[in-house]
Amino acid sequence: MKRLLIHLSISLLFISCVNKKEVDLIIHNAHILTISEKELEFEAMVIDNGKIIDLGKENQILNKYSSKNQVDCKSAYVYPGFIDAHCHFLSYGLSIEEIDLTGSKSIKEIIDRCLNYSQENKRSIIKGRGWDQNIWQKNNFPNKSLLDVHFPETPVLLSRVDGHALLVNQKALDICGIDINSKVNGGHIEIIDGELTGILTDNAMDLVFNNIPDADNQTKKKALLKAQNKCFELGLTTVDIAGLSKSDVFLIDQLQQSGELKMNIYAMLSDSKENYDYFIDTLQKPYKTKKLNVRSFKFYSDGALGSRGACLLQPYFDVNDSTYYGMMLNTVEHFRESAKKLNLYGYQMCTHCIGDSSARIMLNIYGDVLQGVNDKRWRIEHAQVISPEDYHLFRKYAIIPSVQPTHATSDMLWAVLRLGNKRLKNSYAYQQLLIQNGMIALGTDFPIENINPIHTFYAAVARKNLNGEPKNGFQKDNALTRWEAIQGMTIWAALSNFEENEKGTIEIGKNADFIILNQNLLTVPEKNILNTKVVSTYINGEQVYRH
Repeated sequence: MKRLLIHLSISLLFISCVNKKEVDLIIHNAHILTISEKELEFEAMVIDNGKIIDLGKENQILNKYSSKNQVDCKSAYVYPGFIDAHCHFLSYGLSIEEIDLTGSKSIKEIIDRCLNYSQENKRSIIKGRGWDQNIWQKNNFPNKSLLDVHFPETPVLLSRVDGHALLVNQKALDICGIDINSKVNGGHIEIIDGELTGILTDNAMDLVFNNIPDADNQTKKKALLKAQNKCFELGLTTVDIAGLSKSDVFLIDQLQQSGELKMNIYAMLSDSKENYDYFIDTLQKPYKTKKLNVRSFKFYSDGALGSRGACLLQPYFDVNDSTYYGMMLNTVEHFRESAKKLNLYGYQMCTHCIGDSSARIMLNIYGDVLQGVNDKRWRIEHAQVISPEDYHLFRKYAIIPSVQPTHATSDMLWAVLRLGNKRLKNSYAYQQLLIQNGMIALGTDFPIENINPIHTFYAAVARKNLNGEPKNGFQKDNALTRWEAIQGMTIWAALSNFEENEKGTIEIGKNADFIILNQNLLTVPEKNILNTKVVSTYINGEQVYRH
């Protein structure tokens, strides 16, 4: 009888193994947070052909499926892959090879970093990024005079942290034919005491960029792959790239098709004739592959607050000129006609709006074209300063605010100087924006801000910088809850990209884009949020990063 029972048990085990379905990957012994519902959590997940095909308790999944690739998560936390709803992926990759000027405290420190870089790197053009005069003892823009002394024959191009101001030396100005008589609309060439200072803002920067050779495709390829590796390390599985040329899109498509570039990309095309001619006049519809979604155009309505280019309804608080409101970077008619064209061909309009004046203008243009509630998902990028009278326009025209929480904690120490206390209260108001349509898309704007999405989460919920300041949070009434912040980095970002049926939550039928974290962002004490690490990153069930 005992032998019979043993034989029966072995037979049942054999039958059970035979009946198990063989799959590509099983994730188990995990806390799997679906983000589809706040309390919904599973212990195991099954992936086959790049898709999630089942979720459940560990014993149920392991009794039903078998795989040569099983991952024991050791009770770690599984989240949907993070989505950065606004970044400059290619620019970040290129900036890795440039001078990092972040945190420099003076023009002397900038010069020192440039000299050190030039000694170690032989370049025909010296490029850097990240200086911010707002953290200097004197908050004036830097001057090119010391650059001219140390680099008389090599063009030097140094971008401000926000990318809306450029410091160049005389050699660069000469190459580009810029002098005191040069004029530009929607930008500023700084002249003090009849001399060029080397500072160019907004559209004036194009006078340089259009005359300095762009990186070649081989350099861009290396940059894209470097950016990808860093994103995977930090749990990003989709990035929205703000402002791409046709040739950049073609390069990305080529690298994705070859399998070298595995990152999912939502592409916002630059506002250029070349892009209109091809993507609208020739294709006449959005372009989508398995990993690339080209269905939006990125516009700049104004500049940045830090470089005083944001277009405000009232004059800047910290300038003596009571007539200086900042500036629009193009005509209202240009934005209106572009909006009509995009609407006709099914493209999304995404517009950079920092100031309350530019936001009002663009929201009303959107409204004139969209005509009330709709599902076109047009976006206002940044939405930093909004008049109290205009918040309802987001709801009225179903406009998505796409914001970067770290902008609030980076700007909070000096934004009051630009705006005054009264206007500051209506700035970086993420909770107020969220309640208009019940969603908000979150990103970083990297390389303008740090690339790490955990910093995005921390800034959104704690409203503090990386030093934990201010103690009680910056304008804490506009913080997001942890649940809201996670949704902003996953499903709401996916919704803003028309990709909610493919990604953004862990659900059966969706792409297996997920990450494994060492702790639960929804419950970890606030002081420990920044200690959150990515253990692994998966795209379509393929492990693309392991700590």
